[in-house]
Amino acid sequence: MPSSVVRTFSDADDYAAAIRQGTVEVTVTGRGNFAAKLTKIDLHRLWMQRFSENLARIYHVDGWGGRAIIVFRTQAGPSLLFNGRELQPSDIVRFSKGQSYYQRSSGSACFAGMSLPLEDMGSVGRTMAGRDLTPPRDTLICTPPPGAVARLQRLHAAAAHLAEAAPEIIANPDAAYGLEQALIEAMVGLPWQ
Repeated sequence: MPSSVVRTFSDADDYAAAIRQGTVEVTVTGRGNFAAKLTKIDLHRLWMQRFSENLARIYHVDGWGGRAIIVFRTQAGPSLLFNGRELQPSDIVRFSKGQSYYQRSSGSACFAGMSLPLEDMGSVGRTMAGRDLTPPRDTLICTPPPGAVARLQRLHAAAAHLAEAAPEIIANPDAAYGLEQALIEAMVGLPWQ
């Protein structure tokens, strides 16, 4: 059943426990009072998360596996590194199966993630793009054409807006299916080189 939830946090441990698709440890390294917002959207097969944090921090994530995951920034800001590699606003991270990784921000950070079950990612890759989109052996950071990334970012932002302003639309199976298809097409249509 499609659903969404939007939560705010002032405790980094509570925030870490709410993030899915891995066991997450958050160590806040910036000064001040921690504040974060997490939006989670479950469509039929597609899971989405959207993150907004106000302080520099380090994540350690032990991935659970079972899903093909991508991550991208939702807006420019201070540096955001995945295993020591900086993620630019136009980059997409494509994770290997069940990968463990570190992520570090030097200040406030806004980013998003999407995932499909492994078998679904393989089949939609073959059907919609004519290629194998199962997770790579090693994490891949790629820079697709700006229009492709912008389309994915816009669709993800629209879904997040619905989760906040009109969650009943996401809960509607037909509306959720249409949104899911648009997001999957945008994700699969990226040139994964």
